[in-house]
Amino acid sequence: MTYTLDSALSFSSNTQLSGDVVTATTAQIKRLSVDDQLALLWFAYTEIGRSITPAAPGAARLQFAEGLLNQIKQMPHQEQFQTMRDLVNKVNSPISRSYGVLSVNTKLAFWYQLAEMMKEGSVIPVPAGYKMSRQASQALANLTQLEFGQQITVMRRAVANMGIDPFN
Repeated sequence: MTYTLDSALSFSSNTQLSGDVVTATTAQIKRLSVDDQLALLWFAYTEIGRSITPAAPGAARLQFAEGLLNQIKQMPHQEQFQTMRDLVNKVNSPISRSYGVLSVNTKLAFWYQLAEMMKEGSVIPVPAGYKMSRQASQALANLTQLEFGQQITVMRRAVANMGIDPFN
């Protein structure tokens, strides 16, 4: 069966998901440090990305995020890293405001594409030998134990409130 974000969202809304597990996993991720949240996003896309990967770009309007991704790609590595931190920390910046107006599906695809750029080396990679904190490792383990629709829901919730929505 081919999974898409639409099928996952349909699955999520048409089945009885264990809201407690999704809410608890989402809260666990949000309690992590900024660097651990970034690491978790990276590892989530590389570890369970085979499920999330086809879903994110297929349903999102990634062209709305391409300008942001290109801006980040042009930055020096340390500035790229700081920009990612600023998105998680909701620092008011032009990139953070531009990210803030994206749809949740596009935000999910944005982080997927950023992970791909990290993997190919055009964006600062996770340092070789990097080891996540115990809390981040546990959050990732909990995420990987969820059903596909639940994983998508947690990932969407994790990235939805990053950045600054200039209209709120």
